[in-house]
Amino acid sequence: MRDLAIVGAGPAGMAAALAVAEAGFSVTVIDEQARAGGQIFRRPPEAWGERHGNYRPYPWARELIEHFEDHPAIEAHFRSTAFGVLHDRDGAEPAALELAVNTPNGGRRVASRRLLLATGAYDMPVAFPGWTLPGVMTAGAVQSLLKSQKLLVGKRVMLAGSHPIQLILAGQLLDAGAEIVEISLARDLPGLFEMAKALPAIPGHVSIFAEALRAMAKIARHRVPVSRRTVVSEARAIDDRLEVRLSRVDAEWVRSGEDHVVEVDVLALGYGFSPSTELARQAGCALCWNSAGGGWTVSHDAEFRSSAPDIFVAGEPTGVAGAERAWAEGHMAGLSIAASLGATVDPSTLTRAKRRLASAARFSTVMQTMFEPHRAALAELSCQEDTVICRCEEVRNKRIEAALAGNPFIQSANALKLECRSGMGPCQGRYCEGTIAARIAKARGASIEQSGRFNAHLPVKPVPLAAYRDIANEPEIS
Repeated sequence: MRDLAIVGAGPAGMAAALAVAEAGFSVTVIDEQARAGGQIFRRPPEAWGERHGNYRPYPWARELIEHFEDHPAIEAHFRSTAFGVLHDRDGAEPAALELAVNTPNGGRRVASRRLLLATGAYDMPVAFPGWTLPGVMTAGAVQSLLKSQKLLVGKRVMLAGSHPIQLILAGQLLDAGAEIVEISLARDLPGLFEMAKALPAIPGHVSIFAEALRAMAKIARHRVPVSRRTVVSEARAIDDRLEVRLSRVDAEWVRSGEDHVVEVDVLALGYGFSPSTELARQAGCALCWNSAGGGWTVSHDAEFRSSAPDIFVAGEPTGVAGAERAWAEGHMAGLSIAASLGATVDPSTLTRAKRRLASAARFSTVMQTMFEPHRAALAELSCQEDTVICRCEEVRNKRIEAALAGNPFIQSANALKLECRSGMGPCQGRYCEGTIAARIAKARGASIEQSGRFNAHLPVKPVPLAAYRDIANEPEIS
């Protein structure tokens, strides 16, 4: 039995693993990717002979990754998917948490005294006519291919959304030789009042602001058109290209009716991120609604304990707040876990960790507030009757509208799920939950929070059926 099992080898998972391992405890880390670093620190394949990628503007990333990979007490398993938390079957003492994992060698179990969920986030889905067409991608996907495979997804690219990742991605695409046809921002540029409110976030984060300024300078130098208060309202396939319709919106992102059309190879969407909480939901952790933090986040105390016994959480599942805060949260969670296992944590170490977390929180809170999406307005983009809402089950808007009109008792996302199968596919609602909840909220005159969320069931992610057989018959992961 391990002392700690961690799901996720991003900044939060790596920082927590190091804190616990350096206190003398055994740590096992599970991650779906081929190498440590998470989505933010995507690295080239190991076969390329390159240990590191480009971690700018985070100068601490290289050292974190090297310490994590070189620590003898940390056992990492990559290309492995954690698909459920199992209850103790034998009632053995001491009770252990068991994690069901699908590895390259089949299904395995990981038994541990503590479990940390550092599962990261994924791009916030926005449904509109044509959002499922080839060539319509999320900004995170475009960036991941560029970072890890040095692959440019298309020559003529359009960026649309509201998150500052679009500016960073634009600079990276320009460096890679792409032609950016247009950058469409749903919000206006920050005004003087917003900029004044952001001033307290600058100390200690100059490199991040500098990276954004470098990207903006590249955009200006290449004379890339930038549209403000504009959203993508439709995409159509025209031969081997996309015809993208852009609509002007007001300050609340409600369409004003003025449109224009551009033709591109790839449309990259970046309206923000959603915390990956499906494993926490399945494990029984309480969640809370935090729209600025990405939606449904995992509740926790100051030591990053969740409501489920012996399960901790850190990083984006507590609220999407960026790499630096994820690192700070992971370190703090690791110190808390070490203390819960019996270690004595040096008070000065704890003080420094709290200061780092407070500094990261000041910056992330400003960014979350400034770039919070207008969810109800984005959900209105899916109102055409043939627009796909649930892409897994191919549930279209007309079916959602009919279910809501014909069943006035439906008040929640789970109830609508039972009526028309939205959210029952392989992704378990990760791509349609937000739109479904917003549509229910509008129909019932309620809030998105009141519309609720989908439950998560084992397996939280698709795995081969053989994985079930294996976890019943095979020993623990090795």
